[in-house]
Amino acid sequence: MKHITLSALAVLAATAAAPAFAQEAGDWTIGIGIANVNPKSGNGELDAIVPGAGIDVDSDTQLSFTAEYFFTPNIGLEILAATPFSHDISIDGVGDAGDTKHLPPTISVNYHFTNFEGFKPYIGLGLNYTNFFQESSPLGKLELEDSFGLAAQIGVDIPVTETGALRLNARYIDIDTDVKLNGDKIGTAEIDPVVLGIAYVMTF
Repeated sequence: MKHITLSALAVLAATAAAPAFAQEAGDWTIGIGIANVNPKSGNGELDAIVPGAGIDVDSDTQLSFTAEYFFTPNIGLEILAATPFSHDISIDGVGDAGDTKHLPPTISVNYHFTNFEGFKPYIGLGLNYTNFFQESSPLGKLELEDSFGLAAQIGVDIPVTETGALRLNARYIDIDTDVKLNGDKIGTAEIDPVVLGIAYVMTF
């Protein structure tokens, strides 16, 4: 019984000593980390080049940045930015079909749950705008049109200090882009990635 009591007291002491990372209305958080954009398997077909040939878009990892303004202790408006992602594009039976870069700014409304001890989960829903640029291809002049789509995320903040936390999150982004080669549409690429992120978030 004595050992159980001492163990319980140790757990309570550790819980009491845990940093109370939280936001109030009017607070800002800034997050700096890395994000991996991992497109789904099978990103469409380019029948105009090879009938039935599938497109594959590879993944990439870059620096990520977030800024979030809190309207209440639970609800915040977040903007996501990143350094440019680079992706190689291949076609089944053809091989290398080109490459592109993109920027994926995303605006989300997040709801942060505040009734947990030691961690703070959240969910979010928003809108993504993906800007493609610097496309190149050995097949000719490649163009990927910009995309608008819904974005959803889940995440958790793990307090490190009273004003800082480690953030882990996963996003799904709906990214569909029309693909043109030498000015002619040859198909649609359905990228629809899962974006996995880790960041350090600070409250101001």
